[in-house]
Amino acid sequence: MSLPELTALPRLPVDDDGPVFAEPWQAQAFALAVQLHQDGAFTWSEWAAALSARLKAADARGEGGGEHYYDHWLETLEGLVTARGLASQDALDARRQAWEEAYRTTPHGKPVELQG
Repeated sequence: MSLPELTALPRLPVDDDGPVFAEPWQAQAFALAVQLHQDGAFTWSEWAAALSARLKAADARGEGGGEHYYDHWLETLEGLVTARGLASQDALDARRQAWEEAYRTTPHGKPVELQG
């Protein structure tokens, strides 16, 4: 992904080296959006417009703080995935529930693994 494409994204946390992530899941959500774009699921302009709309709606609700940026990123990604028919909301919800169960039951210091 080139720097000009990244600059099209509203409020993307970046430093001199590129995007900045506070948590591993943020980098994974970022990478998934980039991969889906590269696979043709949506254009980068569509992605930027959808993310911008989500951030503006969050601002209007008073939830637009920078600490929630990647929460909005993930919500945008899920919205585009379901709108494009790449996955159903039920499938996304089931995967989220599986992850929550996996990290609750994984012993501290061990990698979280999903079954199936």
